[in-house]
Amino acid sequence: MDGTPQEITNLVGREVYSNNGVFVGEVEDVQLNLDQEAVTGLAVGELNAELFSDTVSPGKGVVVPYRWVRAVGDVILINDVVERLKQPGESEEAVV
Repeated sequence: MDGTPQEITNLVGREVYSNNGVFVGEVEDVQLNLDQEAVTGLAVGELNAELFSDTVSPGKGVVVPYRWVRAVGDVILINDVVERLKQPGESEEAVV
C-alpha cells in the first residue's frame, strides 16, 4: 500500500492467504484499538476446513493478529498460519 489512508471496511470480504499461498479464510470483521486508531486483528470466517478442523468448531472463526499481515491488496497475505497451528504450545490465535 502507498500509505494513503484506506477505509477499514475495504478489508471485510477479502480472502486471506498464507504467504505460502494456502487459503485461510475470509475477513468478516476488523478488530480495532480506538485509542491508537489502529487495526489490531482480523476476524476471519469461512475457514479452510483442512487447516482448522482440529482446532476450531464448525461455524466459528479466528482472530488473526494484524501484526501477522504481510500485504493487503486484492487479497490479504499473512504469515504462514499452517506452521503456527502445528506448533504445540503456541496460542497467539484466539477463537471467536
